[in-house]
Amino acid sequence: MKGRMERKEVKEKCGGVAAFFDLDGTLLAPPSLERSFFRILRYRRAIPARNYLLWLREALRLMPHGISAILQANKMYLRGVQIFDQRSEGDGQVSSWQKDGHQAEGRVSAPLRPNPRLPVPVFFAQAIERVTWHGKQGHEIVLVSGTLEPLARGAARAMETELAERGITVTIRVIATLLEVMDGRWTGRVLGEAMFGEAKARAAKRMAKEMRLDLGQCYAYGDGLNDRWLMAAVGRSAAVNSSKDLAGVARTRGWPVLDWQEKESLAHGETAERKERPRRIAWRRAFCARSAMKLPNGISETGEPQ
Repeated sequence: MKGRMERKEVKEKCGGVAAFFDLDGTLLAPPSLERSFFRILRYRRAIPARNYLLWLREALRLMPHGISAILQANKMYLRGVQIFDQRSEGDGQVSSWQKDGHQAEGRVSAPLRPNPRLPVPVFFAQAIERVTWHGKQGHEIVLVSGTLEPLARGAARAMETELAERGITVTIRVIATLLEVMDGRWTGRVLGEAMFGEAKARAAKRMAKEMRLDLGQCYAYGDGLNDRWLMAAVGRSAAVNSSKDLAGVARTRGWPVLDWQEKESLAHGETAERKERPRRIAWRRAFCARSAMKLPNGISETGEPQ
């Protein structure tokens, strides 16, 4: 009873703190969820041939906005592809987007139905440990990703399963890219903003206002330069498995630079052949290292416990 009261007090004390996580490259080992999804669809021949031309035409239209817009906001390859994540119109937790196309960040979504077209998320071990620590602190955990919302939601459920195996019950919120749907099929058009770059920071600020979060006490983790706006919006940021560009920004801003890929190999005694790649942990498997790791209240330069 005493332990339950202490946990409740911690949650109440930290109710205004959230941890914002980028997905691909930060929590998840490559390839990205959407790339894996594309490969699955291509293998199943679910993408009409004309979609490749539609994608190219949209890429030309988005070219003035830069390569990130082409890669993140161009979903025309999915035009006419049947959706795999339908819910009842009466479901009060339908998704993190309203039916009028405006985003309602972080809405809790209903359980997903298993679908063979969904790629299985695999996480870095250090990522699971860091999310576990935030869960123990009672922090809100939010995934902020430019990937398709159903894929991000699947990753959230996968991480929730990992945490449940460690005795932590949390609901992970999702902010991701949503596509327009007509007659049960995607049109390829993005509703609202594609969730990359400055859009991530705007979404986090809207969530903070809605949930009364103290952004100065919140955390953010990202691996690429497109995450720098989100990371600048909070008080405690860290670059994870970062690109050279983001590492440079991190040094300038005084953000820690963490390498969860390297620590993954060292922490679990990987053989020489495996040190070049992180061990991938599927959400359906229990984490092989059961020992708990005490994490710091803040973020150290190395990610080591303090």
